[in-house]
Amino acid sequence: MLLLSIWTPEPDCVAIDGDTLRCTEIGRVRLLGIDAPEMPGHCRKGRVCAPGDPQKSKAHLAKLIRGGVTIAPVTRDRYGRTVAQVYAGGRNVACEQLRAGLALYVAKWDNGRLLAKECWAAR
Repeated sequence: MLLLSIWTPEPDCVAIDGDTLRCTEIGRVRLLGIDAPEMPGHCRKGRVCAPGDPQKSKAHLAKLIRGGVTIAPVTRDRYGRTVAQVYAGGRNVACEQLRAGLALYVAKWDNGRLLAKECWAAR
């Protein structure tokens, strides 16, 4: 597990879908440990994608990050995206997506079960 010690406060980010942000200076940021429904045409052939309404998931994430975010990078994925814990208003936005039923928890994408521990502790 690669844990980067850099916290990036208040970058300008927009939701691309329910589990990915595009941020100035950082680029694409994937939320650690979750899978949200894919936008139309984005579910790769042969992949089982998360069920649900991708527009609703994206809109909820966009609402969560509206006041700015703090990003705690964890690693990079095979696509070069920063995989991170993302916080808005003191809350982990991946935990909020899970609580709202707009994403699925994926243990193999949760480095060291960081997300599971944090979401459980926040209950």
